[in-house]
Amino acid sequence: MNQMNKISMVAALTLSMCAGSYVAFAGAQMPMSFFVTSKGSGKGADLGGIAGADAICTQLAQAAGSTGKTWRAYLSTQGANAVNARDRIGNGPWYNAKGQVIAQNVNDLHMNPGGGMPFKQLALTEKGAVVNGVGDMPNTHDMLTGSTAEGRAYTDNMDHTCMNWTSSGMGTAQLGHHDRMGGGGTSWNSQHASRGCSQMDLVATGGAGLFYCFATN
Repeated sequence: MNQMNKISMVAALTLSMCAGSYVAFAGAQMPMSFFVTSKGSGKGADLGGIAGADAICTQLAQAAGSTGKTWRAYLSTQGANAVNARDRIGNGPWYNAKGQVIAQNVNDLHMNPGGGMPFKQLALTEKGAVVNGVGDMPNTHDMLTGSTAEGRAYTDNMDHTCMNWTSSGMGTAQLGHHDRMGGGGTSWNSQHASRGCSQMDLVATGGAGLFYCFATN
């Protein structure tokens, strides 16, 4: 083999390796930083308070293999020291269990989540499963949020958070629809109030006590 052929082969091999590295990089999946809980607390909207909800997010994420993330439930609270859901989830961007982008930042999340893609196909569980919505049996599209459409806490005297996520009886919770269907609107985070706070009440309006989890980092 002459010197020219050797040079050509080395150049081709180098180009091939570079191209392979580029494809691998381009195809690398972003780690999960958003999911819908695959299950709730089992006690309706009593999540053990907002800290208990964060713990559920963390437990489910870790069980699914996620590491090195700080997880926060997308929930608002009311009253003294009220918390806005939008202020506790980090800055984004966020990706689901399949590496698909949910939103680039907080404003994007509240204006155009999913970038126009059907949100049901993006709002997956920590296991990467699609959550039942309108037309499925049972329908579990109601998501606990306690939030306005802007992701903020309510400031009136009504209960929108089932007593700040500690009640499985009295009270109501504001709900969103992860499939953005039903109830005369398309809100993923603030479509209607629950009938009550028990597991039975949440199931009655198309829910299962599920909620959104976001990684802050």
